[in-house]
Amino acid sequence: MMKHSRWFGEFGKHAVLLIGAIVVILPFYLMLSFSFKSPAEIQSISGGFFGSQELMTDRRCIKEGRSVEECSMRPVVYNYTAAFSEAPLLRYLLNGVIVTVSIFLIQVVIALPCAYALAKLRFWGRDVVFGLVIFCLLIPVHAIALPLYLMLAKVGLTNTYAALVIPWTISVFGIFLMRQFFKTVPDDLIDAARMDGMSEFGIVWKVMLPTAIPALLAFAIFSVVAHWNDYFWPRVVITGDRDLMTPPLGLRMFRSDLDGNEYGPMMAAATVIVAPLVVAFLLAQRRFIEGITLTGMK
Repeated sequence: MMKHSRWFGEFGKHAVLLIGAIVVILPFYLMLSFSFKSPAEIQSISGGFFGSQELMTDRRCIKEGRSVEECSMRPVVYNYTAAFSEAPLLRYLLNGVIVTVSIFLIQVVIALPCAYALAKLRFWGRDVVFGLVIFCLLIPVHAIALPLYLMLAKVGLTNTYAALVIPWTISVFGIFLMRQFFKTVPDDLIDAARMDGMSEFGIVWKVMLPTAIPALLAFAIFSVVAHWNDYFWPRVVITGDRDLMTPPLGLRMFRSDLDGNEYGPMMAAATVIVAPLVVAFLLAQRRFIEGITLTGMK
């Protein structure tokens, strides 16, 4: 009976994990599949994963006065070509890199000293400050969006990179994550650095930073994914300058009210946008798990 109950328990766990994996992977499967198909196959959800790849005619090409032969191409070629030709996708990707990297670097510069102070320094009100950090984790972004927008509008920073970066330069989650990691660092290491005459800021950048690489990589995944995929805030502060659109906001360029949404090019653009995040996570997977594990030790 014990063996049977254990077997059923293991089977139930794996079944739940399998169902969860299917739920997570299915949208990516459909996104990649639709990027290979023609509009008719997308509408009818037919053609298998890659579609029939029969030649299709580009209507915009016909409107330019070209022949049918010149405008005939396979769906996969049309979708990915249209993703880069119908909208400045490379510009949107560059904007995404500038915004996410800028936010992450400034977050690290602010979060490391704050986390070190909360983890290793003793001062009056430290627990109260840490409590405020925990409280700030509970505040949703949408609750402070209007005050932030009004503040940026008053100083004329809307439709700028600064509007996309400044509100997120202080990450309470980053402070909390790094503080939990710093709690695992032995105090003897810090005492030895102080005996060598190193300042507190020197300890942060020369002692704590090298030891915090796993936690920083974990935080980098969270930060980059959150701001690379952010649609809400860029939609609020970028209202007139299309050259400042980030990748998710740029997907709106494939929406057509007259001819219907261009799902093929839209899914191709979404695939190009998501691919760097998937590759980065796969490369940093071991360090990511290590960083999350170590931050939970204390």
